[in-house]
Amino acid sequence: MRLVQRARIFTMAAGMQSQDIARQLRVSRPTVQLWRERFLATHWSTRAMARAQGVSEATVRRIWKRHRLKPHLAEPFKLSKDERFYDKLQDVVGLYLNPPDKALVLCVDEKSRIQALERTRPLLPLRPGLPARQTHDYKRTGTPTLFAALNMPDGKAIGDCMSRHRHQEFIRFLERVDTRTSAELDLHLIVDNYRTHKHKRVRAWLGRHPRFHLHFTPTSSWLNMVERWFRDLTVKRLRRGSFDNVAALEKAIEDYIATSNQNPHMFVWVATVESIMRETAKCREACDTLH
Repeated sequence: MRLVQRARIFTMAAGMQSQDIARQLRVSRPTVQLWRERFLATHWSTRAMARAQGVSEATVRRIWKRHRLKPHLAEPFKLSKDERFYDKLQDVVGLYLNPPDKALVLCVDEKSRIQALERTRPLLPLRPGLPARQTHDYKRTGTPTLFAALNMPDGKAIGDCMSRHRHQEFIRFLERVDTRTSAELDLHLIVDNYRTHKHKRVRAWLGRHPRFHLHFTPTSSWLNMVERWFRDLTVKRLRRGSFDNVAALEKAIEDYIATSNQNPHMFVWVATVESIMRETAKCREACDTLH
């Protein structure tokens, strides 16, 4: 019964305050707080918890399954402190779900300081029963920055590698986007709050190019879908690569963009403002219960 009670404490802690859990389970609030803190501080396995509670591993596994507890998993999350969070959220999600007519919505960001790593040994290829293996030893040969703009509806990207990450390079990339898109379309660019994007010279450039419109995501948010494209680039091309110089790395990135644009993967946004606000409220409430 004690193990069941503790499992209930862990389950209810996801959305309830300690005093409410204590009242519902008829235990003291310090008991609830104690087990919440122990659960957070310990990476439990079924065997470890079985030994700690003097029961069988099968019992622990059964209880975890019944209450959908997964102590071996930990997912990262962010809570934005942006005072204009709702307004920015509504603006960006509105562009995703209801893009304006005669316009392109482009997700723009920089993947900065990409490591050009030269491995000391070649990759050992996949074999039956063995995964591909890669040495931990490497030599750093440089760190370019990739500027990218993702067109979500068709999954194609515009990219440019540069040696630095300043407003000058951002303007140069905007000029590249300008030449690579139809002059008849307005361009709505979703960008983060990095100071480069708000530099006075960037604002002046935008003033001379009225078809460009910048939309800023909330701070500490995950709303820019080009980050998802960056992940694909990292997993599919960069992580297993070995590059003896920056030029080789940049060539690999350019080849990846060209190949993926020939057979692009469309990115579809489905979350509404309301659903995001509900999940955000749940996270804030869960964080508040820990204090």
